[in-house]
Amino acid sequence: MAPHSSFPEDVLIIGSGVGGLSTAIILAKLGFAVTVLEKNTHPGGLLRSYTRDGIECAVGVHYLGSLDQGQILRKFFDYLGVTAAIPVTRMGQDGIIDRYIFDTSSVNYPATFDLPEGLDAFEEALKQTFPKEREAIVSIVDPIRKAAEQLHALDLLYARQNDFSLLDQSQPLGKILDDLGCSPGLRSILAIPSCWIGVPLHECPAYYHNTALASYVSSSYRLQGSGSAMADALAMRLQELGGRIVTGAEISKIHVSSRVVTGLQLKSGESLPATTVIGAVHPKVVLQMLPQEAVKPSYRQRISGLEDTHGIFSVHARVDANSHPEIPYNIFKVDTDSDGNVPDLRYYQIRKSEKEDVSLLSILTSGKDELWAPWLHTKSGRRGNDYCEAKENHARQLLREAEGLFGSFKGLKILDAYTPLTMRDWVNSPGGSAYGVLRSSSQLLATAMLNRTSVKGLYLAGQNVMAPGIIGTIMGSFSTVKAILGADEFREAVRL
Repeated sequence: MAPHSSFPEDVLIIGSGVGGLSTAIILAKLGFAVTVLEKNTHPGGLLRSYTRDGIECAVGVHYLGSLDQGQILRKFFDYLGVTAAIPVTRMGQDGIIDRYIFDTSSVNYPATFDLPEGLDAFEEALKQTFPKEREAIVSIVDPIRKAAEQLHALDLLYARQNDFSLLDQSQPLGKILDDLGCSPGLRSILAIPSCWIGVPLHECPAYYHNTALASYVSSSYRLQGSGSAMADALAMRLQELGGRIVTGAEISKIHVSSRVVTGLQLKSGESLPATTVIGAVHPKVVLQMLPQEAVKPSYRQRISGLEDTHGIFSVHARVDANSHPEIPYNIFKVDTDSDGNVPDLRYYQIRKSEKEDVSLLSILTSGKDELWAPWLHTKSGRRGNDYCEAKENHARQLLREAEGLFGSFKGLKILDAYTPLTMRDWVNSPGGSAYGVLRSSSQLLATAMLNRTSVKGLYLAGQNVMAPGIIGTIMGSFSTVKAILGADEFREAVRL
């Protein structure tokens, strides 16, 4: 499709994660000349897995939701032209997507709760587990159904008015559950999806929680290959459409004249002219690239004052496949308090690896910034033996805890562990934040319309624009293109 005469023709995109690549593909399909600039040696950002002992270790993609025909992520992948290039395996075929394991010493909680596929099954599972709270459960699930309908119908994307006019569930979910008088056990089960997006229950707008849960329960899949294969599929699709990806291209400055973007400067000293620039990285990183006078003090203060989500710690280990075969669902070990809040959890996957006799055990949990504070001002690869020892000790502690659930691990070998500092340095995420800007009720106004900046021709994309996760990030990419084209042009040009 040739670009409309009113469209800018050349676009530079900073960052090649799922946000940068999907935004680039959308624009390339519309006829724009797109160049994606990536500071690392390979495109993909958190999509890209890495190899240890010949085994692919996932970073940012552990499962995908809403990939069935007619559902939102399937519509996105079909439009981007990558559905066939990203093979997946359906979860929940044995009735379980996730298993939540609670502290059985408390009578307020079930020992376990199995999350099924489908909202009807989810509602019934809650009622079976909490038979005295059936009325409250109906009041909880009905808005989730509404969120699912809006999500799959792309209501937020195609609305002509302010996108946030549809966020009629902005009250914190914790307050809603308080008003319904929910038990701590029911509350804790409903708190887990807010943990997926890095927002505590008492701060999580109900809409974000409900959308995250709806997208996952609607249908759930795992990648058959690696996150790197998914990154390569997106990169190849962009190149098929005539887009360019330049790796090893770290940006030092965004050039601005009279609050109009004019291009970029690389750390190598090379300058690239452009009338449209998209920062598919954290807004604070974009802000650091701008001249002081390029934006109003109020905008700089708003962006620099944004609170971010926490970081994560992850450990990958190999175990004997005969003793520890793949488990076709995810497992969460959930910490709770007396009120049903979830201060922390551990996420486990045991999956087949590239080696027939080896399974890959992955554990994710909160980053615990205080553990890594001594190395806050260091860079990856230059942190010394003490840091490596601290990582290994924390990893072994998590593995010992995991053996309480899975039994003694046979053939155990730690492949790798990473901290929030790793994440910070690799993808330039402030503080090592895993999910970007905190989507809390108190920040709803501050985070509204983050894809627009006060510099003409400069836009933002990535997980910070609308919501984290693959769906939230790609939704943000379409929203950014909508901001560039205008709502009416977007509705005409982009048909999903």
